Formats: sequence, structure tokens, C-alpha cells
Amino acid sequence: MFDDFIHTVEELRKKNEVFATATVVRREEPSSGKSGDKAVINQFGDMIGWVGGGCVKAIILKEAEEAMKTGKARLVKVGRGAGETAVQQACPEGVVEYRMTCLSEGSVDIFIEPILQTPQLVVVGKSAIAKALVKIGRSAGYKVSAVAPDARPDTFDKVDELFTQLDLSLAKTNSSSSFVVVCTQGEQDEQALEQALRVKSAYVGFVASKKKKAALFDYLKQSGVDPQKLAAVHSPAGLNIHAKRPEEVAISILAEIIQVQHSLPFIEGFIADNRAGGGGEHEKGQQDTGNGQVSGQARGMAKYYINPVCGVPVDISNPKYTLQYKNEQVYFCCDGCKEKFEAEPEKYMKRKST
Repeated sequence: MFDDFIHTVEELRKKNEVFATATVVRREEPSSGKSGDKAVINQFGDMIGWVGGGCVKAIILKEAEEAMKTGKARLVKVGRGAGETAVQQACPEGVVEYRMTCLSEGSVDIFIEPILQTPQLVVVGKSAIAKALVKIGRSAGYKVSAVAPDARPDTFDKVDELFTQLDLSLAKTNSSSSFVVVCTQGEQDEQALEQALRVKSAYVGFVASKKKKAALFDYLKQSGVDPQKLAAVHSPAGLNIHAKRPEEVAISILAEIIQVQHSLPFIEGFIADNRAGGGGEHEKGQQDTGNGQVSGQARGMAKYYINPVCGVPVDISNPKYTLQYKNEQVYFCCDGCKEKFEAEPEKYMKRKST
């Protein structure tokens, strides 16, 4: 089991995918998850490994998804002593508590850690600023892709990917963690910027003077490029630190990228990209209803219904009990919740809608 866990982590890291790990750190019998049990949850909601079954599994899948969206780790405590409501709002930051309403006793604490995607820096051009940006970007921990027609293997210092034709689609960018900087400086500026606006990215920067930017943007507008997309371009690229040398300009650009990177919910955006079709074999599926009752947008990912009695998420593909109430199908994690609901259905449906 541990070997499967390590192998899965290594494979997901090689693919540079977002995922989360879950580890049982405390357990009281007779909970089925034991201290040290581990699992990996990928961005599509597939769990590889074991940390518990039934309600625990559904809770961990839901909380792992939230951890991947926010990029924040959390300690999930599931037990009978957590109070009357499912999630305790007074928990310390980073701790989430669920009340175990199933008939089994015991409790379990599970630590969930999101493993984030390495951000990608796409540098277009082979100018002195481009070369400096490649070097500094890689030192800062970015996966660096250089796009430069006629570039040689020794044009850049230790680039991760080198594309010697002006085709940004080869870099396989995404809208949450890819940052594109056009440093062509007189070599195919129009074509490079136009392509940069076509691919998915969280940032597009264009290295140019204000005068050159104005002239080029006017040309692209007349060519049919969306003015709103042009307005979103960072140009002149970089924070104003009065940079002069290429290395200084590169530092100012990377500083601006870091500023953008940490101001956007890019993890959520990355997951949304993949569920909308960027994830290959995974297909778009059921959408959120808007009130938090059902989530899950891709084949292979669990779709959750929040149990109106205890607040525990229930995988609707494998619920313990269901019943039809008025025009809605209601899902339950255990017979106790179902019996409570049947006794006072209006009370629990009202709680669910608030």
C-alpha cells in the first residue's frame, strides 16, 4: 500500500498535476482508518489508498478538493464528540471538525496537504532581457519554457523547454499558473503578442516602451484583436523599480508576476480548466446547483450532496439511503439521519436552504 502511495505521488509530480495527500494522524477504535494510513486524491476526485470508509471517505474527498482549490492544508477531525452540527465554525484556522453521525463509535484525525503545480514561465524571444528572465525564473523555481525562432541549445541557460518555432500552443499553458512574457523586442512582435493573447495564461507581459506599445496595440486592434484582451496586457512589463540593465528588468518582471500569482485563486482556476476539457479523458459532468448541495464537474470525480441532517457530504453515486421529498431527491449517510429527517423533514430542508 505504501509503495502504491509513493508511486502515485511520483507520477503526479512528473506530470506537474495538482493533488492532495491525506494521512491518518490519530485514531480511536473502532474507526477503520488507522494511524499512518495514507491516500492520494487527484484533481478529479479519485482516491488512491485508504484513510477510512463510509462517511470518512466522502468527507476527505470533499475537504481534499477544498484544499486543492485554496492551496491550504487542513486537519480534519471526524468523531462523535464534535458537537451537534457537522462542521464546527469555532475551530482554529486550518482545522475542520465533523460530527460522526453513523452508528459506529470511534474518531479519526486526518491531515490533508495540497501539492501545488509548479508555476510555468513562458519567455518569448531571445533578447538580452529574455535570456536574463529565463535564468532568474528558473532560479526562482519556475518551470521555464522558451519560445524563440532560430534559437540554439546554448542560447539560454538551463531552460526546461525550448521551442524553436513561434508557436505558443506547444508550451501547453493553463489559465491559472502559466505566465507569458513577450521579450521579442523587434523580432515578430505582432505575431508573438497575438499568439500570447490566444493561449491560456494568468499573465501576459510585453517588453516595450510606452510609445511602441501604443503603436503596436493600435495595429492589433485594427487587425481584429479584442481591445479588452489588449487592455489586460502588462506593458511595459514589470514593476517600476527604475531598472536599466537586462537583469534588473528581468527582476522587475518576475516581481510583477509573483505579485499577480499570489493575488489570484489560481489553484481553483487550474482545476476548472481541467474539468472543462483540459484533462483529456475526463469529461464535463454535473455542475454545482448554486446552494452547495451538489458538487463535482468531471467523470471520475465524486458528486456530493450535503446531508441536510448532519452536514456530512454524501457521494450520490453510493449513498446509504435516499428518499424523495417533494420534488427533490435527498441523500443520507446513515439510517439515523434518515430517521431524523423523516420525523421533521421541513426543519432539515429549511436548514439546508440557509
